[in-house]
Amino acid sequence: MRREPALMHAAMPAGHNIYNIQTPMEYNFREIEKKWQRRWVDQKTYHVAEDSHKEKFYVLNMFPYPSGAGLHVGHPLGYIASDIYARYKRLRGYNVLNPMGYDAYGLPAEQYAIQTGQHPAVTTEANINHYREQLDKIGFSFDWDREVRTCDPKYYHWTQWAFQRMFESYYDNRQQKAMPIAGLVAAFEQGGTEGIDAACSEDIAFTADDWRAMDERRRQEVLMNYRIAYLGETMVNWCPQLGTVLANDEVVDGVSERGGYPVVQKKMRQWCLRVSAYAQRLLDGLDTIDWTDSLKETQRNWIGRSEGAEITFTVSPHHLPPVGGEPGERLDSDIKERWEQFKTAHPCSYGTLKNNAKANRSNPTEAENALWQALRAKQLGEKFRRQHIICDCIADFVSLKSKLIIEVDGGYHNETEQAEADMLRTQFLNEQGFKVIRFTNDEVLNNIDGVVEKIKQSLASSSVAEANQALSPRGRDGEGLSFTIFTTRADTMFGVTFMVLAPESELVAVLTTPGQKAEVDAYLERTKKRTERERIADRSVSGVFTGSYAVNPLTGEEIPIWVSDYVLAGYGTGAIMAVPAHDSRDYAFAKHFGLEIRPLIEGCDVSEQSFDAKEGIVCNSPRTGCEARGGLVLNGLTVKEAIAKTKAFVEEQGLGRVKVNYRLRDAIFSRQRYWGEPFPVYYKDGMPYMIPEDCLPLELPEVATFLPTETGEPPLGHATRWAWDTEARSVTDNSRIDNKTVFPLELNTMPGFAGSSAYYLRYMDPHNDNALVSAEADSYWREVDLYVGGTEHATGHLIYSRFWNKFLHDIGVSAVEEPFRKLVNQGMIQGRSNFVYRINRKAPSDSPRGGEGRLSDANLSSPTGGVEGAVTALLSPQQGETEGASPVFVSLGLKDRYDTTPLHVDVNIVHGDVLDIDAFRKWRPEYANAEFVLEEGKYVCGWAVEKMSKSMYNVVNPDMIVDKYGADTLRLYEMFLGPVEQSKPWDTNGIDGCHRFLKKFWALFYGREGDLLADDREPSAAELKAVHKLIKKVTQDIEQFSYNTSISAFMICVNELGQLKCHNRSLLADLVVLIAPFAPHIAEELWEALGGRGSVCDACWPQWNEQYLVESTVQLTVSFNGKARFQMDFAADADNATIEQAVLADERSAKYMGGKQVVKVIIVPRKIVNVVVK
Repeated sequence: MRREPALMHAAMPAGHNIYNIQTPMEYNFREIEKKWQRRWVDQKTYHVAEDSHKEKFYVLNMFPYPSGAGLHVGHPLGYIASDIYARYKRLRGYNVLNPMGYDAYGLPAEQYAIQTGQHPAVTTEANINHYREQLDKIGFSFDWDREVRTCDPKYYHWTQWAFQRMFESYYDNRQQKAMPIAGLVAAFEQGGTEGIDAACSEDIAFTADDWRAMDERRRQEVLMNYRIAYLGETMVNWCPQLGTVLANDEVVDGVSERGGYPVVQKKMRQWCLRVSAYAQRLLDGLDTIDWTDSLKETQRNWIGRSEGAEITFTVSPHHLPPVGGEPGERLDSDIKERWEQFKTAHPCSYGTLKNNAKANRSNPTEAENALWQALRAKQLGEKFRRQHIICDCIADFVSLKSKLIIEVDGGYHNETEQAEADMLRTQFLNEQGFKVIRFTNDEVLNNIDGVVEKIKQSLASSSVAEANQALSPRGRDGEGLSFTIFTTRADTMFGVTFMVLAPESELVAVLTTPGQKAEVDAYLERTKKRTERERIADRSVSGVFTGSYAVNPLTGEEIPIWVSDYVLAGYGTGAIMAVPAHDSRDYAFAKHFGLEIRPLIEGCDVSEQSFDAKEGIVCNSPRTGCEARGGLVLNGLTVKEAIAKTKAFVEEQGLGRVKVNYRLRDAIFSRQRYWGEPFPVYYKDGMPYMIPEDCLPLELPEVATFLPTETGEPPLGHATRWAWDTEARSVTDNSRIDNKTVFPLELNTMPGFAGSSAYYLRYMDPHNDNALVSAEADSYWREVDLYVGGTEHATGHLIYSRFWNKFLHDIGVSAVEEPFRKLVNQGMIQGRSNFVYRINRKAPSDSPRGGEGRLSDANLSSPTGGVEGAVTALLSPQQGETEGASPVFVSLGLKDRYDTTPLHVDVNIVHGDVLDIDAFRKWRPEYANAEFVLEEGKYVCGWAVEKMSKSMYNVVNPDMIVDKYGADTLRLYEMFLGPVEQSKPWDTNGIDGCHRFLKKFWALFYGREGDLLADDREPSAAELKAVHKLIKKVTQDIEQFSYNTSISAFMICVNELGQLKCHNRSLLADLVVLIAPFAPHIAEELWEALGGRGSVCDACWPQWNEQYLVESTVQLTVSFNGKARFQMDFAADADNATIEQAVLADERSAKYMGGKQVVKVIIVPRKIVNVVVK
């Protein structure tokens, strides 16, 4: 049964309405909208609280950044769409949460501060006030009592708190959840890393004794390997001029989006979040939420799960001459002869080298182990290897990047023969380009700090010389110099014809031979200016050969190793085995550089393109006459069988391991900016520590300038009061830093997504000073039921928000794993740009002229009104060649007769594509004397659909639309443009139709004299049918977000009711409630006029009655021999015999039959009757 709207039929007492405005004879939208916007605020109409008696519904919008330009008409699209749904759900009886706030941190405000000196907080406050004013004018049902701003310390208190919780947590792979880091410490105390299965940056192993022997700094370094929030080295988009790391979407074509400054790829130590640990849960969660398939697929591609094998390739020693030639080539014959006596192993006995190195690593001396604890995990900024093969030697420790070898000598090295061997070995290694430093066991054990300091000095000097030296290409780990690749097609190893390294890989420096170094360095210099996003999108081929070769572990073939930017360091291992016959990018690379393409599927044609399908029968695996390691043969198997067999073989033979890989990488969480959330971190002995939780928030300090410091530190380096006093538990002056009780604070700030990753939770309980969200509020609101966001949110923002929420779920803060139950991706309102056409040269001979070779007055507009002056301007050289020449613009229809340049023009001075010439001359000083070649007395502009942007002068301010047509018209028109999820061009020319519709709607209620027309007479069947048909249509359309078709249905219904002169109070009340989500201001006014109780927001959504929709009659078109002649009405349930009898009996039929015989009568139900005569 339909719930009746709450109407008061008695007359309302005079003066009851303190917002009373005189009832207008016409629709006075300006007064109506102001009145109701004031009342909504005063009566807190949209304030909401938890209500256990009502079912909740949580609507969330994109978190807007308050730019100085304010809103354009494209911004409110999603807000209007979500607001319609929020109002609809409230009318259906739900307790609706519809909050709004501001993602207030951003680079634009900081850049403005740099340019003007105005503090970003001042700029942001002004921008927010402007935004709020614009949003209020459009009539949203936001609960502004819940407003949040990411720049408010009361808000980022909880961002800092969440970061601290992540720092104090690790991810347990067995339990698949975050756990307290204290539990990991306890496990290390008991058994070291034995039995630990945790997400980490690097696989490390140690015993409980090792752990207990570590000092505080070393323990913190180990724990950093596991923390969910951790410091790590990663490739970033670095902009030197801005002095900060940029996100991918802040870089366009190798330059910063803001300012256009060059951006390069650079490895930096940054705060990171271990998002990758949650990859599988992020994938699994997609199956539990109501998102579109395309959006889910976008997320799946971003996460990038793949099952395959990680396989180790060793580097061939035969094509890698070290610096100076073959080993010992530059030594004199005596030294060379003596050196042969002292080699660790014979160069041909590589197995001996490998076994000795392995044994040495397993049984280090006490001094070697002590030094390894100080070198491992890049503690000195570089990766050290231990017991590493260098040509014919095994070095105790080596940094391949700096070519620094460290030897730890026992007492026997003092013996004469061993001392000579050490001297020869050092000289030999020097010849290979390595620097060797030696320490005794006693030095390491008794003065480790002094040893480390000497190593640091050597590293510094090595880095200076690095540019002039080539790394030894023959250095090998105890297992040989090797690298791993990940492949989903292990079966294609027989088709590998080259290897490719990512430009960022540290192996590039190791494997580049002297002869290739200049070419490789030049390629790396070009590549570092391109972001990963650009490299992924660019399908062009580029690369460079390192000069080195790898060995195929199955066939023993030597494979050239190349470098190319189509391989990314963060995906997989940063190295790939290239199978050009079966991968399109490998194929393009091989074709470009003339490399072998070896097909592995019977009958496949790779003459023009690769064969990428995972199907067919395997061949050439191995090729005829070749034998594979371990006798592996795949020939004759299906691809699926070959993949499974090869993966099993790889593990059996110890060539690698089967694993699941993810493309998703950890999130970079540092920015070198001022305007952002400060990290609640101070540094002791170079390691980060958290300030106490009860001291949060740590607020941004004042700085003298917002630029980086002269020494390259972030802007917070200018703060003079940015140190942490651990005893006073407060911020103090930098001058008091003593690194005992007062320590320096972190200088980086958090990125923009930090504050926007959990704002939906804070909206639930925004004034809680004791928790991010109370258990009661979180339990009631739980998750977002509808999130309307832009397409730009389909990847990074959603990944990070979902990760953040899953972490909070793990620690018991968020009640649910997935924060967004249903998500609708709004499209974009594109700008409809207009163009004027400036003439560049003299008019050609066939240009439009009058009878005496002059421009026709009908086609000319001149500021002086003189034709002669305009002709002179038109025929003069283009502007700039002759000083003072006025620019001349030709109308669209005539432009092809001239050489012209199209220029964007402000769309706000163009109406119906016709230029307001006077406004154009006032628009810019250089056009003050402009002249125009017109067509039919008008200047017609060209147009194109483009992104709405200030630079294209196609931005339409919603304030202008609201002022001219009203907020309700704007709301209707934005929805009328097309489906919410599709992009569509803005065209102000069509907005009049929506405005006229609202006037017609108003006319159903008020007569020409301003009298209310509503009455209580019984509605007719036609009236009931029209309204209930609309109720059904609008209800179903709103549920499907088909708002544009709803508005069309409204227009049809209003026209029908107007023709029927329907004024039934009950039906009109239904109409008011139906239109309330779309046009709330007019709905409130008419609801009040009808005597409705309270706000229309609290009415009941009408229900349609199917019996009113049943057709009692149908109208059929009667045709004769296929030609329609007239129409007849029949009972809806009339059978064919009755219809045929009535048609033939109608006197009009006799006229068209003309006495001919009826052959047959064809009846198409509810459509036509065709009488065939002959």
